[in-house]
Amino acid sequence: MTGTLRNRHGLLAGSLAVTAALALSACGSSDSSDAGSGGGTHTVKTAMGDVAVPDAPKRVVVLDTAELDSALTLGVKPVGATHADVESGFLNYLPEEQLAGIKDVGAMMTPNLESIAALKPDLILTSKIRHGDKYAELKKIAPTVMTENTGYTWKENFQLHADALGKKAEAKMVTDDYASHTADITKALGGKEKTAATEVNMVRFVEGADIRIYGKQNYIATILADVGLGRPAITDKAKDGFSYDVSPEKIDLADADVVFHSTYGDPEKSKETQTTGSGLWKNMSAVKGGKVFNVDDQLWIQGIGYTAADKILNELLTDLK
Repeated sequence: MTGTLRNRHGLLAGSLAVTAALALSACGSSDSSDAGSGGGTHTVKTAMGDVAVPDAPKRVVVLDTAELDSALTLGVKPVGATHADVESGFLNYLPEEQLAGIKDVGAMMTPNLESIAALKPDLILTSKIRHGDKYAELKKIAPTVMTENTGYTWKENFQLHADALGKKAEAKMVTDDYASHTADITKALGGKEKTAATEVNMVRFVEGADIRIYGKQNYIATILADVGLGRPAITDKAKDGFSYDVSPEKIDLADADVVFHSTYGDPEKSKETQTTGSGLWKNMSAVKGGKVFNVDDQLWIQGIGYTAADKILNELLTDLK
């Protein structure tokens, strides 16, 4: 049902995507035990060309939410990270004990270069789309590994992060566990055929923008696809595969067997309150059938990583079962 976010618990013990990796390297980047900790380097192919990085970096700074998720998933605690545009600073789905001690180096789009330099990092992780214009400055501070983009390419980006962090073995454990978890979710939902017959939409209310009906080329869409859930035809109209944007007067286009929705910003300014109180919304078949679920934007949209994905999978099972 719509309304206040519910506290949900993971339902598939043994399928947590990060358990094995964190068990191997929970001490964080300052205590990395990977081979090569004696000071060697290896070359990583990045969006900005080949970059030589330490085999076992010990002072890592991450400049976006995906990079923070990747590092923590792999058991590396960064010495510094940018904060998201949320009250909690770092995204709220991440365990507080893992975030403790990480220095805030500024807003994601405007990182404080002096604060980053003061931490004396030996590796910086980010993306070209976010900070390509700052690459020349960042690489003077420390070897900087940039992916080309963020979001839809999160799995490929994770592999690059793992390479840079010297955590390829841990990364394989994480991805294998994720594959097992998605298979378990599909089975629990009735199998591939039944799951594919369930069409799901993801709607995001964004302050200062139109309402987004998410397409098939974004982070959350990949998770829905991995489970094997169906997507309505409207998703094929998404610009660049990302989203099909509508006004509150066209929200009925978002109808599906199941509708998830999240809000970025103020509910009034994002038109969530106006839209979910409208007749068009209330007459959607998903609403009438009790198949509309309000989910956490920080987890479902902003997190972008395997730790977030694991939690989303458990929520999908809770809502769709």
